[in-house]
Amino acid sequence: MRKGEKIIIVGGNAAGPAAGAKAKRVNPDAEVILFEAGDYISTGTCEIPYVLSNEIKNTEDIIFFNVDRFYAQKGVKVYVNHFVEEINTREKIVKARNLKDNSIADYNYDKLILATGSTVKKESSLKDAENSFTLKTISDLVHIRKYIEFNKVRNVVIIGSGYIGLETAEALVNLGCSSVSLVEKAAMPFPSAEPEIQALIKELLIKYNIDFYPTAEIKPVFNNNKINAVNINGRAVATDLVISAIGFSPNIYLAVKANLKLGTTGALMVDTRLRTSDFNIYAAGDLIEVTDFVTGRPVYIPFASYAYEHGHIAGENAAGGNVSVSPVIKNSGLRLFDKYYASVGMTTNEAEGSKILIQSVTDIQADIASVMPGAGKVFGKIVFERLGSRILGASFFGGREVEGFVNVVSTLIKLKQPAHLLAELNYIYTPPLSPLKNLLSSLGKKIKSIKK
Repeated sequence: MRKGEKIIIVGGNAAGPAAGAKAKRVNPDAEVILFEAGDYISTGTCEIPYVLSNEIKNTEDIIFFNVDRFYAQKGVKVYVNHFVEEINTREKIVKARNLKDNSIADYNYDKLILATGSTVKKESSLKDAENSFTLKTISDLVHIRKYIEFNKVRNVVIIGSGYIGLETAEALVNLGCSSVSLVEKAAMPFPSAEPEIQALIKELLIKYNIDFYPTAEIKPVFNNNKINAVNINGRAVATDLVISAIGFSPNIYLAVKANLKLGTTGALMVDTRLRTSDFNIYAAGDLIEVTDFVTGRPVYIPFASYAYEHGHIAGENAAGGNVSVSPVIKNSGLRLFDKYYASVGMTTNEAEGSKILIQSVTDIQADIASVMPGAGKVFGKIVFERLGSRILGASFFGGREVEGFVNVVSTLIKLKQPAHLLAELNYIYTPPLSPLKNLLSSLGKKIKSIKK
């Protein structure tokens, strides 16, 4: 890229600011401009439920940069409350609307980076009620906190029991809501997880008095512009607040208008340099599909960690670099009250859906030495190829130790190692930190016995 060229970025959450900062570092002479339709840039998203519960005290704690500080420290001009309506790819111009005064202006670019992220799904029947919300952005968080502050909220219904639904349920229980109900279309909570994990999650919901409604069809009951009950499979459940947590879709409005090529997942297709089907346009974050390391196929995984990493790569390449993005190993986690869930690679359902012949083993072991105060149990499951024994994935449910377990397994997946290698590793032992019989070792020995 020539000095003094202009790079425009659309989207200011995780990928956009990362791309802008990196582009400016790679080419300090470039003019880098970032447009964000909302009020904030560079915000935490995964932290939002913990602000809602007051575990993180202030909303400002998860707003990492404002406009002025980002420009001062990164050299990137930022325009918040500016919605980019369209891209003229022939003339290399974006049309942006100032949402404060409704004015429209054209901005030319040499390279463009799309980081428009994802849009939250919402039950259509709930959209217009004043006590119906989603929880994805800082603005969502501010609106919910304000509603709770000025209204008597005792009963809450949450639609969806995935990551956001479960984390939101915990947050509202911790806030002191007397009734929290989780509604799910599937038969068990957390439908993306292994069946054994779903059963453990359900036990935890019961323990903390969260009502779970499976295989549910809902119909809201309105009083003026508020939902005062949700009819769930014929049963009226009173509510003061409804939160939709049914997932995300890639925010591809600009890509579609610009005739950029979409992938098989419905997200935006990019190459290994994160370039779209237009030579001058790159993309990163929740609007793109990525390549799964295990299968080599495109997948849609709207995780902040990938958005941040890919934002840096898109920014560097737009500024003249030549960096490749690697296939990803899906790695995720969740805290639910006093338990932690962590998963890496493929679940049994995902592997079977990909027509892979698999086997799996499960086990439960102590999380620390059983004689130590506070000792508990941790569950683990390993998924591996029936032929060749290559490890494909793992899931764990227990204490904080699960984070270390998934990182070990992630490394073995990356190295394409056989699952029985878990039995041959040397694990740390010290009573307050780990048990003598490590769960990974135990799982590895089970695999080894199967393969004999």
